[in-house]
Amino acid sequence: MASGNDLAEPPGDPSAEPEVLCMDTKEDLPKQSPPKSTPLPTVECADDEDGDTCTICLEQWTNAGEHRLSALRCGHLFGYTCISKWLKGQTRKCPQCNKKAKHSDIVVLYTRTLKAVDTTEQEHMRNSLLQEQKIRKQAELESAQCRLQLQVLTEECSRLHGQVRELQDLLVRHQDQVTQLPKHSQVYSPGGLPSSQSKGQHQYHFQKTFSVSHTGSCRTMAHCKTLSCLVVSQPSPQAAFLPGFGVKMLSTANMKSSQYIPMHSKQIRSLAFSNRSKDLLLSGSLDNTLKLTSLETNTVVQTYNAGRPVWSCCWCLDENNYIYAGLANGSILIYDLRNTISHVQELVPQKVRCPLVSLSYIPRAASAVFPCGGLLAGTLENASFWELKTGFSHWPHILPLESGGCTDFQTESTTRHCLVTYRPDKNHNTQRSVLMEMSYSQDDAGEPVCVCRPVQTFCGGPTCKLLTKNAIFPSPKNNGSLLVCSGDESSNSALLWDASSGSLLQKLQADQPVLDICPFEVNHHNYLATLTEKMVYIYRWE
Repeated sequence: MASGNDLAEPPGDPSAEPEVLCMDTKEDLPKQSPPKSTPLPTVECADDEDGDTCTICLEQWTNAGEHRLSALRCGHLFGYTCISKWLKGQTRKCPQCNKKAKHSDIVVLYTRTLKAVDTTEQEHMRNSLLQEQKIRKQAELESAQCRLQLQVLTEECSRLHGQVRELQDLLVRHQDQVTQLPKHSQVYSPGGLPSSQSKGQHQYHFQKTFSVSHTGSCRTMAHCKTLSCLVVSQPSPQAAFLPGFGVKMLSTANMKSSQYIPMHSKQIRSLAFSNRSKDLLLSGSLDNTLKLTSLETNTVVQTYNAGRPVWSCCWCLDENNYIYAGLANGSILIYDLRNTISHVQELVPQKVRCPLVSLSYIPRAASAVFPCGGLLAGTLENASFWELKTGFSHWPHILPLESGGCTDFQTESTTRHCLVTYRPDKNHNTQRSVLMEMSYSQDDAGEPVCVCRPVQTFCGGPTCKLLTKNAIFPSPKNNGSLLVCSGDESSNSALLWDASSGSLLQKLQADQPVLDICPFEVNHHNYLATLTEKMVYIYRWE
């Protein structure tokens, strides 16, 4: 390509004169050919050493004269004469980028120095900085989340440490109680003396105590196998704000105390769970009411007004829709759960006007000895068996028992045995619990007769002022034998007997007279609970 000195001069037509952009001075460019141009200072370029030469003639451009620095609209730089001649030809495009251009697009640049700054490294560092800022922000967010999780775990750990300390303190206190009361797991021989040869035998071992009420007035309890809970009657723990009586729930699965459920305005005398509705609790109270409470919602779902204080209650195990209530005058009210207004029947025994302290239902069984089902009702004077007939009618059988002095009646439905407890009298100076076997036969006239035959007698202490509820139940050994457990006021304990031999097996000590006894099973382990006015004692069969 020819040099810049061989190119034709720019046309003399003023209209064709190129636009001039002055950067360091406002003087107009000369009209005639300038003198020999002065070389333009070298353009600093990091990657290209030829940044100060015209890409058409490959010679350096100048800052004055015919080959002075010029630019197109696309921004590429050329010598003026070179780009002027180029655009006058047939090719009307930029020699470097091929964008369309015309002669009037030429802009003359005037500058003393031309310097192109390479910002590649700067842009690279800027992008790196943005990336690092993004990573740091993400790390700060993750750090904040970890700090929050650490705080939650620290609080949970502190709470668990506190519970462990409480359990350790409780264990120490219980060990002190066991040391002070060594009779909790004492085993007795048939003669009533401690037996050293019985150490390897199974027995009830003291497990735990629950403080139910600080003021007393606890009276009865019942166990629900489905919910694994023991309910204990007690006065309201906040009597000043919420007077009345209810039940305290004790979990037998983890041996922990649970919530209190308010139910009655006066003391509760009897509790019983349903076999059909596993969470439905029946309660009778001295406030003249019989109530059904759902332990799922912890609310009373039905209330029946009996008109008199209710001393006992139970479910009909042959007809699940019926319940019984024993009143203070000795009569029995029968309620149908489908009738929410009043009772449907009333059973009135003859010549009895004392409280009906015990009610228990014996279900029908395919047994020749005792095939019928019915209600065993015990007052302070005698007992009767109300046989359930067709059409839900009841036929009374007066049981041949000792007259007067009765305090409690309990039944064992599997073997058809009943346990009757008597107070000391002029003929007997100790409390007696008599185990009787019930049988069903006909008299000479062909009428059905229910009789009781004494099997074993268990003697306690000389004092019996309270109406303690005793227990008769199958032995945890599963050998077909029965155990009898009765409260003894004189020694503040519960006496455990072998029903077949009549021998005293254990003396389960308490701090006050035992008012109720309840055997139960949890997770294939057998337990026994005893209740005083303030405390519940739990024993485990081992």
